[in-house]
Amino acid sequence: MAKKVKVYSTPTCHYCVRLKQFLKDNNIDFENIDVSSDPLGEREMVKVSGQMAVPVIDIEGKILVGFEKEEIKAELGL
Repeated sequence: MAKKVKVYSTPTCHYCVRLKQFLKDNNIDFENIDVSSDPLGEREMVKVSGQMAVPVIDIEGKILVGFEKEEIKAELGL
């Protein structure tokens, strides 16, 4: 079964763009939350991660900050 994936990002963040492309390339469905235009999403991101930096990725409740490809691959079973 596919894991529930949520990405907190901004359109101007280079690593956010790379993360989302990586997920698309690996056929991983994800919900994208643009924290630059979604104040509730931004608050949720800070609450779950303790971070203001993007990207933040939530994989079934496991919070990863930044585009750490190997850690993301391991968490997704890729």
